[in-house]
Amino acid sequence: MKNSIRKICIVVNSRANYGRIKSVMRAVNDHPKLELQLIVGASALLYRFGNVADLIRADGFEPSATVYTIVEGETPTTMAKSTGMAIMELATQFENMKPDIALTVADRFETMATAVAASYMNIPLAHTQGGEVTGNIDESVRHAVTKLSHLHFPATAQAADYLVRMGEEPSTVHYTGCPAIDLVAGLDLTLPPDIFTRYKGVGADLDPAKPYLVVLQHPVTSEYGSGFDQINATLQAVESIGMQTAWLWPNVDAGSDDISKGLRMYREEKSPDWLHMYRNFGAEDYARLINGAQCLVGNSSSALREGAYLGVPAVNIGNRQQGREHGANVVHIANDADAIVAAITAQIAKGRHPGSELFGDGTAGGKIADILANAEITIQKRLAY
Repeated sequence: MKNSIRKICIVVNSRANYGRIKSVMRAVNDHPKLELQLIVGASALLYRFGNVADLIRADGFEPSATVYTIVEGETPTTMAKSTGMAIMELATQFENMKPDIALTVADRFETMATAVAASYMNIPLAHTQGGEVTGNIDESVRHAVTKLSHLHFPATAQAADYLVRMGEEPSTVHYTGCPAIDLVAGLDLTLPPDIFTRYKGVGADLDPAKPYLVVLQHPVTSEYGSGFDQINATLQAVESIGMQTAWLWPNVDAGSDDISKGLRMYREEKSPDWLHMYRNFGAEDYARLINGAQCLVGNSSSALREGAYLGVPAVNIGNRQQGREHGANVVHIANDADAIVAAITAQIAKGRHPGSELFGDGTAGGKIADILANAEITIQKRLAY
């Protein structure tokens, strides 16, 4: 890295990716010693997953490149093929852009593609949210990316400790907190009166002045084939609660089609007057949405991250977040309709929880940018036991 200005290439592949790296993008863009390169790809380019690329441009970021890498089908086979395609496409872009550091986010299969391409091209790799424990294939991907990374930006103190215990050089592990919290800290959380109409979607009209639930349930790749039954259990439970509900579309992981099928069949057969389905919300509006909810239901890590900071009551269903650190706002429950109803009812009765800084205090972006600008990086990885 001979240049005085370091080129930092950030790869954004999904709506969750963007919300959890947006503050870093801003900090890198504003840093006098850094130049932001931005690659947008995978589901972030697809209409049915929210056209995240449009939100990125609306926020003032123009992608340096876009890469189409998703093989349709949402099966374990297409996930593997999509990862392979992303490696090929990213290798081409890295060759053209010649970044000094590539920065990748968390634990998605596209994250693995970024890590493999950068590593084989001798591009130093930085990684956010390593060292965490969960269920799903995410656990394996996250730790594999850790072993390919040269700089680590864990979100919690425990995660930082786990990285060192995995054999990472302690001087490369920087406990910064999660950049997702940056978007929430200091944000005006007032619910916009048009929030339920601005993002279109399909279903019944929702009233932001009345109590509502937010549901976001993704497939569990290690339980592929069970998504249809799992989403029907959640639908049955939320129907029993009888509260108006904003329901977000699942991500592109294997099993997404089963969940989408269950949601479509339910809406078409029952035309519920309490349910509205959305593809996506902007990151700040999503924070406002869940902050105003009576309860956040499903298996998104946002219930554990942003939800903990906000103190939003949350019901986490199934094994996707198994073992992940969480605040007092979260209860874990099996994929059983009666159990889900009981958990939601109890969480609503308890009400708001005190906010927790378990995943950060809202200053991660600036910390990460400063480290990217000044860190000494050795491309050769070694175990540090």
